[in-house]
Amino acid sequence: MPTYLTPALAWRRLREGNERFVSGESLHPNQDASRRSSLIENQNPFAVIFGCSDSRLAAEIIFDLGLGDAFVVRTAGQVIDDAVLGSLEYSISELRVPLIVILGHDSCGAVKATKAAVETGEMPPGFIRDLVERITPSVLTARRNNQDDVNEMVVEHVKQTAARLADSSRVISDAIDDGRVAVIGLSYKLDEGRAALVSGIGKL
Repeated sequence: MPTYLTPALAWRRLREGNERFVSGESLHPNQDASRRSSLIENQNPFAVIFGCSDSRLAAEIIFDLGLGDAFVVRTAGQVIDDAVLGSLEYSISELRVPLIVILGHDSCGAVKATKAAVETGEMPPGFIRDLVERITPSVLTARRNNQDDVNEMVVEHVKQTAARLADSSRVISDAIDDGRVAVIGLSYKLDEGRAALVSGIGKL
């Protein structure tokens, strides 16, 4: 059955799951055979999580979720491209997901590589260069704001990624304007496991 959660209720559900994970009291919900069987014909996730590909940032684990709960999209440094935009638009228009989460984390390797490229002028080889080019505006903005720490740059990149989604996609911006969808930016701390709110677009 569809959840029909509001953006605020979806965020509360994620927040409560993250608190369980932080405190070591995860429930591991919706991970049994009956849940698997109930999802054969359709899915009704209550959030779409667009996060970094980092192996320490497994969305279903850090928010204590199970099968069918979250539609997850991941790229290194949570970098947006056309496939990401298409995936997020699909979650909004077809799956009616009420909440888009941008999930960054401290000590992000992609942001570190971009910081190094900006400081040295030396770009990495291959398609890693594409990642760095897409993260560079966030690093430059952070530096203009006298934020030279990589974790401060991560937060800026999360904020800019959220804003760019709303600017780039008519599907997403219309859903925000209608009050059906909100976009939040979270920064995850690897040591304590907590995902902290750093930005919000739309009604929560």
